[in-house]
Amino acid sequence: MPPNDPQWGKKNNEGPPDLDEILRKLQQKIAGLLGFKPRPPSGGGTPGVGAAVGGGLVFIVLLIVGVWLASGFYIVEEGRRGIVLRLGKYLETTQPGPRWHVPYPFEAVEVVNVSGVRTVEVGYRGNPRNKQPQEALMLTDDENIVDVQFAIQYTLKSPDEYLFNNKNADDNVLQAAETSIRDIVGKSKMDFVLNQGRSEVAARVKQLTQQILDRYKTGILVTTVSLQGVQAPEQVQASFEDVVRAGQDRERFKNEGQAYANDVVPKARGVAARLFEEANGYKQSVIATAQGDAARFRQILGEYEKAPQVTRERIYLETMQQILGATTKVIVDQKAGQNLLYLPLDRIIQQTASSGGATVEIPRTSSPPEATPTVTEPATASSRREGMRSRDREGGR
Repeated sequence: MPPNDPQWGKKNNEGPPDLDEILRKLQQKIAGLLGFKPRPPSGGGTPGVGAAVGGGLVFIVLLIVGVWLASGFYIVEEGRRGIVLRLGKYLETTQPGPRWHVPYPFEAVEVVNVSGVRTVEVGYRGNPRNKQPQEALMLTDDENIVDVQFAIQYTLKSPDEYLFNNKNADDNVLQAAETSIRDIVGKSKMDFVLNQGRSEVAARVKQLTQQILDRYKTGILVTTVSLQGVQAPEQVQASFEDVVRAGQDRERFKNEGQAYANDVVPKARGVAARLFEEANGYKQSVIATAQGDAARFRQILGEYEKAPQVTRERIYLETMQQILGATTKVIVDQKAGQNLLYLPLDRIIQQTASSGGATVEIPRTSSPPEATPTVTEPATASSRREGMRSRDREGGR
């Protein structure tokens, strides 16, 4: 059946739904939820029109209130903090999770990232080649100019202080770091800043920068200070490189000299100690020898006083034995006339020892062949020594 048919909606004697009746019922339900009693329609006029208009206004107001209250819900992510402001004044700091606050315009929320690491560059921007001379060049204690480039990384330790006490946090960190580095470099020598003191300079910059930021209650925590480059200005870079190389050569020569000294000095001390011990030993030996000679002389003197002649002969024989034992011995026979008997006893003794006691023939010089006698010597050297001693005794007598 088409909608414009006059019989539409009259099946079973029922007409189309009454809009006023629907609004009136909705108004009664809302009033019942809010605790109001529905008022019956007045006697005159159309009772459903006023009720419908009033019910629509209440519904719209409630819908607006619901949307306004729902706008107070917010979520704080991990690593962030929510700063709740009531009429522009700090109220509280909320932790991560779903939260709710009184909606605008009474309260507002600022979400601050406290775990993110922020970086501020001093002396350069982006690339160390992109220098900022007004920040990088500074004066040392010995009135030299150095070019210092470094970066500072920081996080937040107090989000409310960071939010209310900073207009531009990066600019505050930049100015505090530049003040710190100029103060430290200005109290240090150039060689200290360029070479061995770089790590110490970075640590002192971090400490002083943190003190400045805490003094102004910025809520910032400095985590790292890394020196990107510390060098002389470009105009004198070559000269300073020569100075640095000369300093390195000086340290190398000092180390080599120290190594040589460590090698030579102990050896010299060892030689000196050895010579001292040898001299001390020689001293003890000479003293002992002198004491022994003195004791021997006293013994000989006692024997001499008892038998002077025998003692003189014994001393003479011992002396001749010592002298002849260290010299070449030659015996010449003068009783044979013109025949000269040459007897090299030392060689004979050596030959006898090497030949194992064999008979040795001794030739005569300046004698005819038929007059050349053959002399046989004892096989052992001890027997010859005894014979020589007996001859010497007979000659002495």
